[in-house]
Amino acid sequence: MAETSGRIFGLLRSLAGAFLKSGPRSATSTAPPRHRPGARGGNRPAGRPASSATARGLSSPYPGDFRGTSRAHYAPRPDGAADPGEIVWTWVPYEEDHRQGKDRPVLVVGRTPSHLLAVMLTSKDHTDDHRGVNDYIDLGTGPWDRQGRPSEAKLDRILQISEADIRREGAVLDARRFALVAGGLRSRHGWS
Repeated sequence: MAETSGRIFGLLRSLAGAFLKSGPRSATSTAPPRHRPGARGGNRPAGRPASSATARGLSSPYPGDFRGTSRAHYAPRPDGAADPGEIVWTWVPYEEDHRQGKDRPVLVVGRTPSHLLAVMLTSKDHTDDHRGVNDYIDLGTGPWDRQGRPSEAKLDRILQISEADIRREGAVLDARRFALVAGGLRSRHGWS
């Protein structure tokens, strides 16, 4: 009995030492949670691999923001894959440091052969921004925000997202609001 108690005490002491060496995790850590549900809150459909999160929360290094023109087309389909017109949650690298980021909703607006193209959503109100260029389109509220806050689509940055990095789908944006975003992409970036 004393030998068993000694082994248990030794194990607890080594676990406590390992915890103290690694330090406590901050509540504002930039690493995403290790597991997220798949599309539409269930398991990820067959054919869509689960994200093998790196330290950045992405399945592969971020290729950088999309530069150039594309076509904004509304094509949501209830097939479990992310399509233009759908709002999904993914790991979004910060603009100033792609090694860090945050899990957030994005609106899928198009595709390239290898990536989804998306704009970030924010609940911060930018109505009073007086920078000369309107980088935000008001979308109002929707089921992608559990707190029911109004959202805006940020047009000055077009993200390239791998389908493997989609954590879950949040909603399908209606065609009228998608058309507002598409119009903003046409006037700001020359999209068709």
